Amino acid sequence: MIDVLYFAWVRERIGLPKERVETSASTVADLVAELSAREERYAAAFADISALRVALDQELSSFDAPLAGVREVAFFPPMTGG
Repeated sequence: MIDVLYFAWVRERIGLPKERVETSASTVADLVAELSAREERYAAAFADISALRVALDQELSSFDAPLAGVREVAFFPPMTGG
């Protein structure tokens, strides 16, 4: 089981701040594919992953990163300066 967290507009599109997911995904990209196949709201949230960032156990990562041993995956839009 992996905790999946959603922030900003990702949270708004999916309608959840977080959930526990049972997955057989081996990479972040595989997890995104599994989630996108669930329902339209997930497909909409992950339609353009170039507009997303991902963190594994609170460390910025990439979509081809392995999920082995990971407890938490967070998806969020790029941070903007201000």
